[in-house]
Amino acid sequence: MRRGRHEPSAGEQRSVLADETEGYLLAHTHRDGAQREAAELCGRMPWLTTAQAEDLTGHYVRLRLDVTRQLMLGTVRRAEELRQEYESRYAHLRRALLRRHAAGACAVLACVAGVGALVEVLPD
Repeated sequence: MRRGRHEPSAGEQRSVLADETEGYLLAHTHRDGAQREAAELCGRMPWLTTAQAEDLTGHYVRLRLDVTRQLMLGTVRRAEELRQEYESRYAHLRRALLRRHAAGACAVLACVAGVGALVEVLPD
């Protein structure tokens, strides 16, 4: 078995492709929404020339996409923090459960040994 780089399986490749496609479609949806908002904004300013409206639209779309990107990156960071917190808590609970089961098994074995010793000591 080779350590290091891991060749993705066909299922993982499909999952990665699906994730990339979803991200691409989401990005285009946000860009289209920003362009619609910019067009509405320019529509409320009839005094703008075509060049000014195009310039304003470009600036608005870039700013809007930057805000969206920052929000998404913040969400990804928080999701990673939560994942780490939950994994840490799960590992702690799993260790505590294992200790309790081990203690319970030891108690049962001690009782069985005690009863066995008592049976040996008592006369028939």
